[in-house]
Amino acid sequence: MVLSDLRRLRMLRELAERGTLAAVASAIGYSPSAVSQQLAVLEREAGARLVEPAGRGLRLTDAGKVLARHAAVLLNVAETAETELANLTQEVRGRVRAVGLQSAARRLLIPALVEVARSHPLVEVEITELELEAALPELRLGTVDLVISDEYEGHPRPRPDGVDHHLLLREGTRLVLPAEHPLAARPGPVALPSLRHEVWASSGSGTGHHAMIIGTCRAHGGFDPDLRHRSNDADVQLELVRSAGAVTLLPDLTLPAADPRLAIRDIAGTSLTRRLYAMIRQQSPTSPALNAYIEALHQQT
Repeated sequence: MVLSDLRRLRMLRELAERGTLAAVASAIGYSPSAVSQQLAVLEREAGARLVEPAGRGLRLTDAGKVLARHAAVLLNVAETAETELANLTQEVRGRVRAVGLQSAARRLLIPALVEVARSHPLVEVEITELELEAALPELRLGTVDLVISDEYEGHPRPRPDGVDHHLLLREGTRLVLPAEHPLAARPGPVALPSLRHEVWASSGSGTGHHAMIIGTCRAHGGFDPDLRHRSNDADVQLELVRSAGAVTLLPDLTLPAADPRLAIRDIAGTSLTRRLYAMIRQQSPTSPALNAYIEALHQQT
C-alpha cells in the first residue's frame, strides 16, 4: 500500500469526525465532488473500500476507521515536524488561525493581529468569529490553532483532553439596564430579586452566557428569567436594552465606555466574573508564529 498524499488522509479523518461530504468540503474549501474523487483515489491507494453509502450520506467501513485513526497520528507527526523545522530558523514566520466570540475578536484577537503584523511581518493571522461549542471540534481537528474561550464564575466550560489553557483576562460582569429604568435612579448595586418581572436578553441557548444568566437569576434571585431575546452579538443585546427596555448581564469587555441610554450596575450580594482563556492543542514544541501571537494576546490584557 502506498499513500502518496496527506491531504487525502486529512479528508478521510475529517469525514470520520464530521460525518458528511458537504461538511468536509466546507471545512477544507473543496467541493463535495472533489472530496469524493480524492477519497476514491485514496481507496485505490489503500487497496480497500474505505467508505460506503449510509442513507443519503457516507460512513466509514472498518478499513476506513482503521486508516482514519492512523491518519490522525500521521497528520500530527507532520505538524510536529513542520513546527520543529520552524523553530530552527531565525525568522518568525507561518500562519495562525485564531477563533473567538465577538467581544474577544474585537478587543483581543484583532489588536493582537495588529501587534504581530508590526513585530513579525512574516506571520499571517486569520481570525474567525465563532462560539466555543462550534470552535472546539475545529481545534481538535487542527483546522484552527487557537480558540478564545470564556468561562463565567460557577459555570465551568469544557476542559477537553489534549488542550492547553492560557488565562488571558479576568473581568467583572455587570447588570445593564435602560437609563430610564426605576432601578437605574439608585447609584448602588441592584438586588436581583427586584428584576423578577423584567424581560431579559441573552446569548443563544447552549452558550455559556445563556447558562450564566439563568444560573445567576436562580441562585441569587430565586426566579427563572423571562429570556425573550437571544443574540450572540453583545451589541444587539445592548440595543435591546436601549430600545426595547430589556435587561441583561454582560462582561466588562463588551460594555461601551459611556452611553447615556444605559445604566450599568453591580448585582447586590455577589461578584460576577468572567475569565477568558486562549486554548491551543497540546504540542511540543509550539510553533514560533503561535507563540508570538499568544504573547501579543497577553499584551492586550
